[in-house]
Amino acid sequence: MKKIVLCLLASVPAMWLRAEEEMFRYADFEQWITRSIKESLLVGGNTQTLYEVGPEGTFDGARAFTNQGGSPWANSNVYAKVAGVVKTNISVYPDTHNGGRCAKLSTHIVKCKAVGIVNISVLAAGSLYLGTMLEPITSSKNPMSKINVGIPFTRRPRALKFDYKYTAAGADSRIKETGFSKTRTIPGRDMGECVCLLQKRWEDAEGNIHALRVGTMRMRFSQSSNGWVEGKEYPIHYGDIRQEPFYREWMGLVTGERTYYALNSRGKNVPVLEEGWAAADEKPTHLILKFDSSYGGAYIGSVGNTLWLDNIKMVY
Repeated sequence: MKKIVLCLLASVPAMWLRAEEEMFRYADFEQWITRSIKESLLVGGNTQTLYEVGPEGTFDGARAFTNQGGSPWANSNVYAKVAGVVKTNISVYPDTHNGGRCAKLSTHIVKCKAVGIVNISVLAAGSLYLGTMLEPITSSKNPMSKINVGIPFTRRPRALKFDYKYTAAGADSRIKETGFSKTRTIPGRDMGECVCLLQKRWEDAEGNIHALRVGTMRMRFSQSSNGWVEGKEYPIHYGDIRQEPFYREWMGLVTGERTYYALNSRGKNVPVLEEGWAAADEKPTHLILKFDSSYGGAYIGSVGNTLWLDNIKMVY
């Protein structure tokens, strides 16, 4: 009987034996929401178009955006209102791929000139992530505290799969431009980044969110790709990976100023305190998935770094 079963399996077409794949909702990027926001007269009074991933439609006006149509995605396109002045940032756009659409993330400089009030330039990277943006943005202090990163998730995928194209600016160093101090040169080439983390989270009596790292996939795009890379799979590694040969320091627990934030049960956005490594067979409660055109954190990068994405899936 065992020989018969093996013979039957050998005769099954290869396509029937493929791993299960599950695309994130709207992750084929064929649908986008447009937002028309008129900026304050003090900064030019222009009407800007922002883009959100979700069901085709509009969400116009200077008002806080909330995810539409069950979309799990947010990005670095934001509506800010600082000291009564309305300003926007646009660093994520729809673009074309294989006759359809994809997401384009770009690192650029945002200029804000208000006569007699402020004249600043800020470096902004393109970011796309699972979660929500807490609009309006009212200050440039602690940017991570303005976003709710991660979604509930209890499965254990073996890999993340997506199509991408990447163009590196090519400079040997980066800049840090916050708008409130002189532009600084930061050593090292800029890179795009993908962060995929599975966590086991819990909340204490004071509303603090704690987490253990269940699964890790973190990679950086160090060189421009030769056109599109289709269907690339990146394995997710479970448990404590610090002794693995592929481990790099930047794959470790997320702490300090790059700590992610999430909404607690009281509706307050608080740091997710990643406190250790879970057992390799642990079941996660949440998933963090974030793509960035520049990896260095807030206000750091190289103008021109660009990352295109399409067809983002989990593989089981």
